[in-house]
Amino acid sequence: MLHQVLRAHSPAFLERADEAGGLPKFVVREFEAYLECGLLDRGLVHLRCGQCGEELVVAFSCKKRGFCPSCVARRMSDAAAHLVDEVFPEVPVRQWVCSLPWRLRVLIGYDRALCSEVLSAFTGAVSRSLRHRAKAQLDLSSVDDAHVGAVTFIQRSDSSLRLSVPLGLGRSPRETLHALGTPTFEEVQQVAAWTHAGIVRVLRAHGRSLDGLGDEPAELTHDQPVLASCYAASAADVQLIGDTAGQRTLKLVQAVRAVRPVDRALAEVGGVNIHAEVAFDGRDRKRLEHVLRYMARPPLALDRLEQRSDGHIVYRFKKPWRDGTHAVVLSPQDFIARLCALVPPPRFHLLRYLGVLSAHASLRAEVVPKKVVVPAAPPTQLPLLDESAQQPLSAKATAEKTAEPSRLCDGLGAMSHGSCRSSSARWRRSAERTRTHSVTSRRC
Repeated sequence: MLHQVLRAHSPAFLERADEAGGLPKFVVREFEAYLECGLLDRGLVHLRCGQCGEELVVAFSCKKRGFCPSCVARRMSDAAAHLVDEVFPEVPVRQWVCSLPWRLRVLIGYDRALCSEVLSAFTGAVSRSLRHRAKAQLDLSSVDDAHVGAVTFIQRSDSSLRLSVPLGLGRSPRETLHALGTPTFEEVQQVAAWTHAGIVRVLRAHGRSLDGLGDEPAELTHDQPVLASCYAASAADVQLIGDTAGQRTLKLVQAVRAVRPVDRALAEVGGVNIHAEVAFDGRDRKRLEHVLRYMARPPLALDRLEQRSDGHIVYRFKKPWRDGTHAVVLSPQDFIARLCALVPPPRFHLLRYLGVLSAHASLRAEVVPKKVVVPAAPPTQLPLLDESAQQPLSAKATAEKTAEPSRLCDGLGAMSHGSCRSSSARWRRSAERTRTHSVTSRRC
């Protein structure tokens, strides 16, 4: 359904955007690539197992990281598998989440330098708290004796597809291998206060303040006015196009109000919300992978997206909000505008490593899981054959096949099928995780 909506309405949206100054190229390319993702007539590879004869046709994917459910789901699976297998040790892990004021989210959604500084303020506050707690609980001589490793995820949307940049951090203590326990409300509140103070210092260095973010124009407004309008409308949860532009987005509310338990490890200071309730044993690798997949999840779920008879798009939430809101209703043009805000700018890293888990940390080799080297059998190179003549293709025939306008690669690949036990376990696991998402994307 997402593919149908974008194919029907994105040309008019892009034409209207061009009249107002145009969208940046990375956003336009995101839409163009998605409309070609998973289409066999846009390119494919034909795989055949040389042992059992099993064949598989795989269409080329867009490999984008904005809103494509298939490609972002594959990134989610690959990132979670990599972190579980090669990064996180088997030690206690706690998830910290930082939600920022809405006016600040518009700025850091595009400015990667400012986003990095805000992220450093958050991670620095968490590390500072953990080191002080470790010194007090473990009788350390100095806070420098406690080392912290973290992996941060930057998510660009909330359940209603609004521009939202919460900073998720998976923290893992190492040296002492002692769990520090659930932080108290006062400790979480201290982290929120330190984060707020750090963000204030960062904004002051940039000539801004939290109170005056909405009063002064940002550079994005001058450089990319259309994209800035999409960001502002998405973060403010208002409609951007049509007769109802500027009004609040229509939502569906349940009659019964959902009541959630009060979390102990939750605090807010100056609009900076810190949550640190989720924690588990790092030896539970399935739980760890589940949490990591949640933190790297795609912004869209196709099974919760539908189109009404009047053409409006309804996106249902996975869980209702506390006031009973369970879905958002958008016109096709406003829906596309929110997708524009979900596309990260170039070189805007959504996954980052900190502390002893960073690439050049001196203690990283002692922290990450040890790699088990398994001798691999030498790969078998299958000859490139013409199936009709069972003879190697000539150079001319090979050139003709690779020069087709549709970039089809039929018959040029060979694979090791899973039933032959000749493919790697990690490849099979990643393929099983993303199979459902890929099939859904092709059907839409």
